[in-house]
Formats: sequence, structure tokens, C-alpha cells
Amino acid sequence: MIRITELQLPLDHPADALRTAIVKRLKIKDTDLIDFTVFKRSYDARKKNSEITFVYIIDLQANNEEKILGRFADDKNIRPAPDTNYYPVAEAPADLTERPLVIGFGPCGLFAALTLAQMGFKPIVLERGKDVRKRTKDTWALWRNKVLTPESNVQFGEGGAGLFSDGKLYSQIKDPKFYGRKVMHEFVRAGAPEEIMYVSKPHIGTFRLTGVVAAMREEIKTLGGEVRFESKVSDFIIENGRIQGVTLSDGQELLSRYVVLALGHSSRDTFRKLHERGVYIEAKPFAVGFRIEHPQSIIDHARLGKYAGHPELGAADYKVVYHAKNGRAVYSFCMCPGGTVVAATSEPNRVVTNGMSQYSRNERNANAGIVVGITPEEDFPGGPLAGVELQEKLESRAFELGGNDYCAPGQLVGDFIRGKASREFGEVEPSYKPGVLLGDLAPSLPDYVIEAIREALPEFGKQIRGFDRADAILTGIETRTSSPVRITREHESLQSLNTRGLFPAGEGAGYAGGILSAGVDGIKVAEAVAKAMLADLNIHQ
Repeated sequence: MIRITELQLPLDHPADALRTAIVKRLKIKDTDLIDFTVFKRSYDARKKNSEITFVYIIDLQANNEEKILGRFADDKNIRPAPDTNYYPVAEAPADLTERPLVIGFGPCGLFAALTLAQMGFKPIVLERGKDVRKRTKDTWALWRNKVLTPESNVQFGEGGAGLFSDGKLYSQIKDPKFYGRKVMHEFVRAGAPEEIMYVSKPHIGTFRLTGVVAAMREEIKTLGGEVRFESKVSDFIIENGRIQGVTLSDGQELLSRYVVLALGHSSRDTFRKLHERGVYIEAKPFAVGFRIEHPQSIIDHARLGKYAGHPELGAADYKVVYHAKNGRAVYSFCMCPGGTVVAATSEPNRVVTNGMSQYSRNERNANAGIVVGITPEEDFPGGPLAGVELQEKLESRAFELGGNDYCAPGQLVGDFIRGKASREFGEVEPSYKPGVLLGDLAPSLPDYVIEAIREALPEFGKQIRGFDRADAILTGIETRTSSPVRITREHESLQSLNTRGLFPAGEGAGYAGGILSAGVDGIKVAEAVAKAMLADLNIHQ
């Protein structure tokens, strides 16, 4: 296989132009090109109103590949293609009786369970929330009727917090073994659009993702695994520094010496129980801020210029960052083109926001978190759970500022910059349901956060025209950008520092951020569990 990088074609090129360009680039006959696939397709829109072209990475098969590679030995854009296939690291013995437990069925738990099942280890998944169909109904009850189900919402249930999001499938993690390709491949096999394998910023969207996750659950079951919903882990059985099993909220005990801890970043009660049981946990940095909404058309024109609205490009996204004078970094987080701001609390009498898009990304507004990084050392000193306590305090205050009924507090950007309470909306209508109560957002977050965001918004307006328009909407608050704790693990074995057999994984444990990185971490941890089980089996034999 040969890989070509930096192969450029016009935005509106016909389908057959790609093959022609490959043949021309390699200086071979068309009959010598056996087959090719698009590994990645991207575009660069940083120079406004300049010509936008697609940039391809192509993997191909051709006659006389060694001769071709020799001819282009000095060309860094023509090289042997890497092997991106996934190879299982283990196979469970047919007589294996002990079964690993996977706590949590978000992206990390999903891929941990799937990978273990594919290797024959027949995992048991314990998910505190409901299946995707029931969970969706409960989530809409909060958005439409202000009725919260604490164990079934945006945070808890099949698919995890990533289910009600943009379904973004890109990450900046290092991935030398191409685990990300396995994540994409499994999603496609389960019904996701094939384009996620090659577009530069792939996404599935909430409604499509629900069907994909349900299909993957059925594969786990077909391979001998179990998925138990409404099965909340309330305690951990630990003896002599080794996990022995878990206790469920109904009192049932499940014994296993191999437990994947694939918690979400909102499993605060479980964090507390782990800390109580002596499992090593430390506080980690996260970020807090607001959701900002603009008309998607404003972002499209600012980012794509004359190509705004082009069907091949879709709704434009953005990424902004600014270093404020008080030393704080302000940046955009989880940008959702053509999406909505959603109620994302999992606890009574608290308000927290998130962003969501469907696959079409055709809603009126664009939204993103505008957040400020905070650290344990500077902003929430104390024990390992100090960040959790800060989140709870801020979300309770947001609930009060929103009117004590799950509406969110909001403010127009122009008023926020001037320090003036907002009284009525402009042209931009907020998408957050149950609703937005206008007022002053300054009391909702620490002063240094408010100060930094006020300074940053006009600067972002210089980067993206219209970003600081007076009637853009800020909706409070965004606090669950990442886990406030890290359940620290060993580098090689991926087991807890002080609890053997316990494998912290994914976003809740502080080892991922987003669907793709969480899925990749789930695969890594599944491999570590398989190796540990086989190693222990050999020792005992």
C-alpha cells in the first residue's frame, strides 16, 4: 500500500477527478492503479474569501509499488501506507469462568465492553441509567416539562454524556496504534455514515448516535456479554488492596477481580464512595463558563466567506482562544454548529448547560462553551473532591438565578460586557429548554472568570466578525467540561495506583475528553484487562 498526502482538488471536483489526480501524481498508467481509499479529507478556511480546496490523504494499491516508492524516495508526501487494522491482543480460554465488570455504558464503557466481548471475555456491563429509548423520553421530560429523573438524563444512561451532544468524533490525542480507526469502523458497522472514516471533523449527531449505540449493545450481547440497565453501583468490595466485586443499590453483590471503572464526569456519588473506600483519587483542572449563541449564518460568513452555505462544507465551526490580563486562558469548548444549548443537569435543583447538534446541523444557531481554565492549586484547594464541591455550589447558584425551575440564567453579550443586566432579547433567540431567564450573569461564576470572559469577547470579535454582537446570547452555566478528579492509574498496567484489578478509564477517571478519546481509552483498558486476566490465570495454573 502507498499513501499520498497533500493531494489537492477544487471544492466542486467531479468524483472521477480523484482517480485522475492520483494517476497524475504518481505518473503511472490508469491501469496500474488497482484500488484506492480516502483516508482523510479536509479543507483550510483560515484565509477568508480565498479559494477553498479539498486536501486528501489517499491509501492505494498499484502495480509495481516498490518501483513507484523508489522513484519518489525524496518526496515526503508519497510513502508506504501504515497498517491501520486492529489486531486483538488476546483470546479468552473457552473454560474461563470469571467475567470482568464494566461500570458505565458511555463511549468508554461501550468500547471496553465491545472489545472484551470480541476477545471472548463476556463482560457484564452495569449502567445506572436506562436504555437509550427510555433515557431519551426522560431527557425530553426535563427539557419540555421541567421534570428531572436523576438516574436518566443527559449525563446518565446508555451512550453516556456523549449521546446528547454533537457526536463529534475527532480528537488531538496521540494514537500510534490507530485505535481511533477501530472506533470509527465499529460505529460504521453499527450504522453510522461511512464518511466519518475520512472527513476531517466527523460527527454523527444525537439521533443517529442513539441507533448506533443500541446496535453495538446488541453485538455485545450476541458475543456473550450482558448489559444491565438501572444497575447502579453503590459500593466496592475491596480486600487487601484488591477489588473483589461491587455492591448494587438493590443490595446485590457481583464478584469479580477485574473491574473497568468507565464512569462519566458527573458520577459524583461514585467518586465519593471510591474516596471513602480509599481508592487513590486526586483533584484535576477543568474549566467553567457559559454557552454562547450566534446565528449560524454569521459564523458561516465569517469563517467561509463566499463559500458560506456550500453543501460540501456544511455549517462552519470555529475555535478561539485568548489570554486575559489576569492570567486566565479563555477558550471555546465543544462548538456545536447548527445546534442547540441543552439542559444537562443530573441532580435536583441545579442548572448546567451543554451543546448538542443533529447530523444535519441545520438549526438556526451556532453555540459553543466560552470557558476559563481553573486549577486545584489556585482556585479550589482542599481534598480530592474540592472540584466536585465547587461545581455543585456553582450549579446550585445557577438554578437560583434561573428562577428555581430549571430555566437557565442568561444575558446578552453587549450587556454582559458593559456589566448591565439584560431585560429583553434581540434578534438572537436562545435555544435552551426549558427556557432562559434574562438578568445579570456576573454572580454565577467567580469574579476572575467574569473578568476574563468580558475582556475576551471583544477580542474574539476581531477574529470572527459578529462574535461580540450585542444581542448574542450567553446562557449559564457550563461547569462539566471535564472531570474534576483523576482516578490515577499505573502507566503500564492501567490499574489503580493502590487497588489491583480496578481499571479507571475514560472521561470520568480523567483520561479522556470526548467520544473518540473515550472510546480509544476503552479499547486500551479492555486490552489491559484481558492481559491481566490471562496472566493471573497462568500464575494460578
